[in-house]
Parts: sequence; C-alpha cells; structure tokens
Amino acid sequence: MARLIDHTQLRAYATEVDIRELCEEALTYNFATVTVNPAWTSYCAKKLAGSPVGINTCIAFPLGASTAQMKVEEARDAARNGATELDMVINIGALKSGYPSFVEREIAAVVKAVNGMPVKVILETSYLTRDEKISVCEMSKRAGASYVKTATGFGQGGASVDDVRLMKDVVGDALGVKAAGGIRTFGDAMAMLKAGASRLGTSAGIEILEDIPA
Repeated sequence: MARLIDHTQLRAYATEVDIRELCEEALTYNFATVTVNPAWTSYCAKKLAGSPVGINTCIAFPLGASTAQMKVEEARDAARNGATELDMVINIGALKSGYPSFVEREIAAVVKAVNGMPVKVILETSYLTRDEKISVCEMSKRAGASYVKTATGFGQGGASVDDVRLMKDVVGDALGVKAAGGIRTFGDAMAMLKAGASRLGTSAGIEILEDIPA
C-alpha cells in the first residue's frame, strides 16, 4: 500500500520543519513519493537522495491558471531541481470556455519539456461535466501523459469512486489513474483502488497504513 501513496504536504504555510518531517516519514514508510510545491523540490531531492522515494512536484497548483509558457518553465525548473514526477493542473477555464485543443497542446508541451518524466494531469473533477472529464482523459492519452488525477484537494470536492471508475474506463491500461482529495482512511483508499486507481495522493498516508486491518 505504501508504494501506491504520494505522501503530500501542499499547504501554503508548510515550514521547513514540516517538509523535513514529510521526507523522514516517506523514508520510514517507503512511500512512492513526497508531493510538494515547487519551492521545496531541491530541498526534498537532497533529503531523499539515494532513496527509492521520488519527488513529485505540483505545477500551476492549485488553480491551473498560469500561462502555458509558465507551466512549461515551472516544469523545467522542477526537473532541474530534482523532481522525478510532476502533477500539473489543467487550464480549467480554457476547457470550460470551449478551447479543448488549447488544453491538449498545453499538456503536450509540459510532457515534452520534461523529456519522459511522468506527468500526472489534474482534472479538478468537481468543476467538470462528465463529457469534460472524458475529454481531458482522452487528450491526456494523446498528449503523452502518464496519469490522470482527480483533484488538487483544494477545489470544491475531492476524489470519488464514480470519477475514478469513469477515468479508468476512458484511459484503460494506457495511463494510470491517481485518486486524490479526501482520502483519509484505509477504507477510502481501498475503494479508490478497487475503482481503478493505481496511485493515491493523500496527507493521511500514515493513518491509512495504520488503519489496515491486522
């Protein structure tokens, strides 16, 4: 279970002590990655050097409203600073304004900028219609992303079983599905995995592991 979890600390007020504890916990429990804001990427890379724990940096987080050029530059900067994976928020406003081709080109540009590093595309499903969710999953496949992800955890809602199932149905085995937002217990985690998630984003990873039935 631990290797399916991105151990997350994305609060604006997270301190160096918080990020150090995040890294120490990730090493202790062998989580897949630590998930952090860009400013902490190089710090985490140094703390986790030589370990199996990756550094997952969030791009245009949490609104997705940066320009495409800035998303690309932020992705490149994260890669230079030691990121091993990226979570990128789509331009939600552009999608809902009827410009899906712009959103797809933006995803593809970020994927290309980091040259093979896994990119997870955050849909922020609570703001999208069913057709929009399907559209983003399809464009993420075409653009070369590695995962589609439900939510930032900072929107109106988090992961739902229905959304995870829908996303898995669309991407099949071509991409992974990351469930994030509101996953707090072992039961929550198992529901998402059974629905088709292959990665979980949560700040409650330790609690989830300790909640596993004996």
